[in-house]
Amino acid sequence: MKLDILAFGAHPDDVELGCGATIAKEIANGKKVGIIDLTKGELGTRGTAETRATESNNAAEILGVSVRENLGLADGFFVNDRQHQLEVIKMIRKYKPELIICNAIDDRHIDHGKGSQLVSDACFLSGLIKIETAIDGDMQKPWRPKQVYHYIQWKNLEPDLVVDVSDFIDVKMKAVLAYKTQFYDATSKEPETPISSKNFTDSIIYRSRDLGRLVGVEYAEGFTVDRYLAVNSLFDLK
Repeated sequence: MKLDILAFGAHPDDVELGCGATIAKEIANGKKVGIIDLTKGELGTRGTAETRATESNNAAEILGVSVRENLGLADGFFVNDRQHQLEVIKMIRKYKPELIICNAIDDRHIDHGKGSQLVSDACFLSGLIKIETAIDGDMQKPWRPKQVYHYIQWKNLEPDLVVDVSDFIDVKMKAVLAYKTQFYDATSKEPETPISSKNFTDSIIYRSRDLGRLVGVEYAEGFTVDRYLAVNSLFDLK
């Protein structure tokens, strides 16, 4: 299956939190989008790998993505080495996305920065003809995405570009809240975490609204880039 966008997250729910509204918007515009979760989130304080799997499938259905896979890397302990790069390369070559979206380049959770660099490096390596990979015995052809975007997570990093997601913030929130074990629930008996507070859930909205305010729209999501963005004309910019 050929995809337009392939979004990676170190954990199930990273993609929804970081770029869920952007994905929903692109799907509404006719783009094919897939999600690859690097780990099952098995070290998460709340819930289990099994509940996260169910929640991630529900969130994928809400967003309308074409495919979602989990690489099953070790939560908290995966590294950016040859073995892990090859696993990501296989996914890039399998789906041949035009664009890749992945974790924040720097963040509170160590897996986010690691996942960001792992995917970025794999995007480059995936285009090298002498790196051979195969799935189910079928050799894959090299493929390099045109661009890599990094969504913004816990830290308020300065974005290089923003996307107007005003009409899709409700879809994002519905997908995020599909992770019932992870986020605010006044009746939950599970331990509290930094993302289980009502303040965190509220922050998803007010951060998007503030970013939208800065560019003259209601809601926006921000991204950083690995290389300069290019346009044909200054009038391509809003």
